[in-house]
Order: sequence, then structure tokens, then C-alpha cells
Amino acid sequence: MATLRFSFGTMGSGKSTVALQIHHNLSNRQLYGLLLTTLDREGNQVTSRLGVAAPAIDVAPDLDLYALAVDNWPIHYLICDEAQFYSEAQCEQLARVVDDLEVDVYAFGLLTDFRGRLFEGSKRMLELADEHSPLQVEARCWCGARATHNSRVVNGVIVYEGDTVVVGDTDDSDAQPLFGDSVRYELLCRNHFRTGGLGD
Repeated sequence: MATLRFSFGTMGSGKSTVALQIHHNLSNRQLYGLLLTTLDREGNQVTSRLGVAAPAIDVAPDLDLYALAVDNWPIHYLICDEAQFYSEAQCEQLARVVDDLEVDVYAFGLLTDFRGRLFEGSKRMLELADEHSPLQVEARCWCGARATHNSRVVNGVIVYEGDTVVVGDTDDSDAQPLFGDSVRYELLCRNHFRTGGLGD
């Protein structure tokens, strides 16, 4: 019986690394599947901060994931990185891939955005998935406590309002941007997310 699995964690918890490992293991067993991502920092591929990468299909907002699976039939699995950015409809399409086509789906994503609110895709995956589990690699706040929040830092200050999706990185570079704001993301425990403490 096929299964819809949703694994989640903060940035730095190894989501992309695990996705790549599963894809490698299954493809080495002569199983055919697709690796999917959206808004990956390196484009049409799944990349891990450990330096591992593989080509992937970019999931645009209008891509029908059920139709994609049918168009690539026969298929054994889908591995979906950055699933927090998928729409509710796309999450439902993944559930249909599992139920109607009996194809295993492994989805990976962040639970919450920079405001501490559930992403649309993550919320729907929690509602639909047969299995959902936190990744076992725990990222840490600057204070040493377990990181639970992905905070957005704009020009050195934590912000709690703005567009849900703004591309940034976890690099704490002191270089001034040539144009516009400096945007990065910082892993924080709940306490420092709430109080805005960056440990500077």
C-alpha cells in the first residue's frame, strides 16, 4: 500500500539531504521516480548545504502534480522538497497520486514561516499525510537551545510582517548589499524568536 509521508523541520535540519538520500537509494534499486522542488536556492535542483545536489522538476504554482505523475507513468515514487510552498490543491493532488496510482510520496518542508505561522502547504500536508514526523537532526539557536523558528532578519533586525516568501540565506555576512535590503534567515528558539534576540 502506498503512503503519503510528510517530514518537517527547521532550516538546517537536513530535509534536502534526506530527500536526496531517499531518491538515491530508491533509484539504485531500479525504481523510477521524480525529484521535485520549488524555490530552491540553486534553481531546478534539490541542493543540500552539505554540497550534495541532483536535478529536479521545479513545481510552479500551476503545475498539476497528479497529471505529472500520470504523464511519467509507470512511476514508483515522488520526492517533494520544499513542500511548504505547494498550494492546497497540489497537496491534494499528491494524496490522489498515493490513493489512485498507488505511488509513494515523500514530502519535506518547513512547518512555519518567519511569522511562526503554518505555511499553506505544510498545513494541508499535516491534514492529509498518512505519516508526519519531525526530522531527527535538531538545529540550534545561538543560545544552544533547540531551534524552533525560522526568523527573517532584514538589515540586522528581526521582522514579523511582510510577504510570506522572500528569498534569503542563512549566511551571516557583514557585507552591505549593493541594492535594497539585506535579507537573511536565522534559526532561533521560541524565546529568542519572541523577544527578538539575535545574540549580537
